[in-house]
Amino acid sequence: MADLTAEMVQRGRGPSSQEVAKRRGIARDMRSARERLTSTSGLERAFDHELLRLYARYRAGAALPLLALAVALAAASLVWLRPLVAILWCAAACGTVLLTVWLARRFLRQPPESLSLARWRRAFIAAEFGQSLAWAMMMLVGAPDARTFALFGLVIVAAVTTMLAATVPIAAISGLMPLMLAALSLLVFSRDTDTMLLVVMTVGSQLFFAGLARRLYDSAVKTLQSRTEKDAIFAELEQAKANSDEARRRAEEANLAKSRFLATMSHELRTPLNAILGFSEVMKNEVFGAHTAPAYKEYANDIHDSGMHLLTLINEILDLSRIEAGRYDLTEEAMQLAHTVEECRHMMALRARSKGQTFSSFVDETLPRLWADERAVRQIVLNLLSNAVKFTPPGGEIVLKVGWTASGGQYVSVKDSGPGIPEDELGTVLSSFGRGSLAIKTAEQGSGLGLPIVKGLVDLHGGHFQLKSKPREGTEVIVTFPASRGMDALPAVDLAAREPTPAPPPTRRARAA
Repeated sequence: MADLTAEMVQRGRGPSSQEVAKRRGIARDMRSARERLTSTSGLERAFDHELLRLYARYRAGAALPLLALAVALAAASLVWLRPLVAILWCAAACGTVLLTVWLARRFLRQPPESLSLARWRRAFIAAEFGQSLAWAMMMLVGAPDARTFALFGLVIVAAVTTMLAATVPIAAISGLMPLMLAALSLLVFSRDTDTMLLVVMTVGSQLFFAGLARRLYDSAVKTLQSRTEKDAIFAELEQAKANSDEARRRAEEANLAKSRFLATMSHELRTPLNAILGFSEVMKNEVFGAHTAPAYKEYANDIHDSGMHLLTLINEILDLSRIEAGRYDLTEEAMQLAHTVEECRHMMALRARSKGQTFSSFVDETLPRLWADERAVRQIVLNLLSNAVKFTPPGGEIVLKVGWTASGGQYVSVKDSGPGIPEDELGTVLSSFGRGSLAIKTAEQGSGLGLPIVKGLVDLHGGHFQLKSKPREGTEVIVTFPASRGMDALPAVDLAAREPTPAPPPTRRARAA
């Protein structure tokens, strides 16, 4: 037993769930602060890498469309340029595009742990600047009637650049600057109204794309933050589930240890307790002669009463333990609820008369038989009547009712004229070993297991337990059994189905055998 107790104490040690949650929150905050300190963009390092990875994916996926765009613009520029110049420009644009794609794919192939984000960010910024500078060379088309075509190409490239590089704002700005300078360079060669309007429209559209890129960046960051928070929630849910499984496992182990402890203690306590009760009863009744000192008889009475109280307490603990563990087996049979309640009232009448209390019974004798465990029902009624007698003042009244419910079930109501229970103590008196302030002040004997046992037994019958009480108005407990437990609601047993089917008469061949 000592080993079992030590094991239970050892299992009870350890950090509480609140302490574990607090430590986990502190560790998460410290990790987040450390990531922000090591980040160059003010975001967590995971966001830095994810944003660069998105940029690399966008650039790697846009290789073919950009090459096709370069070829198409070069082919269109043949109207104004010599073929050699158009081919050189196309080669420069395609080369910078392929270089950026190569960098992006190389970035995607490397493991995140070995990446230097600052170095790769600088490489992408340089690649964007070089690629935009190559696109800006289309302004080499010097013909006045080709300026609209060149500015149109700059707008298209600016839109593509800002969209693809939106997740790295510095790279987007780096790619936009050569295009904007190329558009403004037209003002050096011509300042007529048409050219100025075209340049203003081109630069304005480029600035618009820059603002749109910023919006896309903010949206990408919020998406990443939302996904991170979702992942964190999933991780916390998994951790909570793991903690719940561990807590359930420990609870099951503790429940098993409690069951073993109670099974051992019930035998270890009942054996000497029965001897104490037997010998104290012999001394109390003076079976072998009168005591020489009258105090001995009084002591024997006290020993016997204390032993009976201890035996009752042990039985209540065992009953509650079996109910909580789901091992309380009901021995159901047809019983008369009114008759059982009347027997319990008769048993408690002597105690009630000793305190000057009166019983008022309102019992419906027409109730049909109930399919229930008579021992459990008797224990329910005795516990309720015992509490009523215990807390009703001398000269008080106890009202006992047995009758029908509105749904066709049967109920037992016990109401006393005691001081009542405050509303904030109703949950306490229904908990195991819970006692109200009145029981503590009056030093009434009791373990605080009566009502929990009653509620557990009622639940096993599928019934309903209701406790109503107010200070200075008394207490009423109503126990309801469902209509399905009435004998008139149960289906009849088909005896014919239980009788064995007679065997067919033996055939002639069987008789011959």
